Amino acid sequence: MTDLKNKLRRQIEIVGICLSQNYPHPLKTFDLADHFNVEELTIKRDLQDLRSSGIDIHSTKKHGVCLDKEIDESKLRELIHQYSALCSSDKYVEKSTLLLVNRLGTKALANMVTIQMCIDEHHAVKIDYEKESEEVEFSREIFPVLIFQSEGYWRVLAVNQDKLKQFHLNKIVEARETQKSFLPVMKERIEDIFRYSWRSWLGTEKFEVKLKFSPYWAEWLKPKQLMDTEKFTELPGGSLIFETIVNSLDEIASWIVSRGEGITVLLPDELREKVIKLAKGVLNNYQ
Repeated sequence: MTDLKNKLRRQIEIVGICLSQNYPHPLKTFDLADHFNVEELTIKRDLQDLRSSGIDIHSTKKHGVCLDKEIDESKLRELIHQYSALCSSDKYVEKSTLLLVNRLGTKALANMVTIQMCIDEHHAVKIDYEKESEEVEFSREIFPVLIFQSEGYWRVLAVNQDKLKQFHLNKIVEARETQKSFLPVMKERIEDIFRYSWRSWLGTEKFEVKLKFSPYWAEWLKPKQLMDTEKFTELPGGSLIFETIVNSLDEIASWIVSRGEGITVLLPDELREKVIKLAKGVLNNYQ
């Protein structure tokens, strides 16, 4: 099974390399064989398998390995689905891939392959990144450690200025591999960051939170698991106390306000103040 996964992953990466501008062209089969540390005949078989799957990829003396026809959108989504599943055990959401392909087209796959290969090699990536102001910041250097899906978007977790930050993959206009190496982030550190993430924010802070849920929200909450670290205490009348640890008070404050009546902050005071401030801001919209 591992050999099959490696084969499928290599084949998709061959397509991503052909779509990318980061590699010298014409790209020869022996270049790919050297890159993936396999026999040239293996690469030729990979190209044949890709053609059988509906991808018009060929190798010629003049143009090297290249795509003769543009990959259609449905096939592109399929490739990204397969590739993300091969690179990560996390579940993915169709909406995330649809948004990514609609936004970037073939660049979606090219960028994902480039970044994932840099993750594997612990190499820095230079990205052209669209900021909130819609201005593009060119050649921003990041050290990627993980591609993941959250809140309907594909994201890249990366070390930037010695801090872990996340970047929207659909805002990366171009990704370019560098040969600059960096020390890999410990797996335990990454797992710890996700363990205390309420929704999509990934930070290193930790806040102990205690909430009271009304009977209505208690029934909604019981069959769910919101966090890895959570504790329930049932109260007379059907209410319950919910305790957990989160890495962002802003995210959970927004979530509480969006639920409306029935969820009360018991701890910490800082979270209670944030909820009150947000709720007042919402009410101001109707005055």
